[in-house]
Amino acid sequence: MNWQELISISISDKGSFDIKIGLVGIIVFLLLFIVLAIWRKKFSPNWDVVEAEIPLGNIGKVKIKPSYDDIQIAHKAWVELATRKAALPFDEEYDVIVEVYNSWYALFGEMRNLAKTIPANKIRQSKDTQELVRLIVESLNLGLRPHLTKWQAKFRRWYSEEEKKHPDETPQEIQKRYEHFGELVKELKEVNGQLVVYANFLKQIAQGKK
Repeated sequence: MNWQELISISISDKGSFDIKIGLVGIIVFLLLFIVLAIWRKKFSPNWDVVEAEIPLGNIGKVKIKPSYDDIQIAHKAWVELATRKAALPFDEEYDVIVEVYNSWYALFGEMRNLAKTIPANKIRQSKDTQELVRLIVESLNLGLRPHLTKWQAKFRRWYSEEEKKHPDETPQEIQKRYEHFGELVKELKEVNGQLVVYANFLKQIAQGKK
């Protein structure tokens, strides 16, 4: 087999290129195309669409067909939620409100930093990445921020003073005397429950539907 059986290139008297592909060349190119298609199918998997109704911050229906990069982002976000009190149901008999707020505060910073590390070119190139970033940002601004703005500062101030007055009492005993304890806990539980749904959605993106 010589190069003329694959492809031949010549220049005419007028200076134009004349390209001819032989039968062997056509067969070779077809084989390369098939090999490339098989390689892409094997090493570039096509992940399923993941969708859910996210109650956190009334974000609503979210639908994402993740790429490899989206899966990495979702995995990091899910780990942040899964390893903190933020996405665990609140038990008013044993959990401490201040510790939950500390967890939320730390989560807020980590999730914000995660969103900042996503390259802008990837966001521009993929609507699914745009949707994932929107979900992360709105979960903070619409999900966590309203509750923290309403309750955190005034509860921390009250709790700090009560802790000094009653050093022998447990945090659980102290917090139950808060004037608006019932209302605060009710709203805190609602947000925690919504965070659980949010965390499960991120887990599905990262690990697939199981």
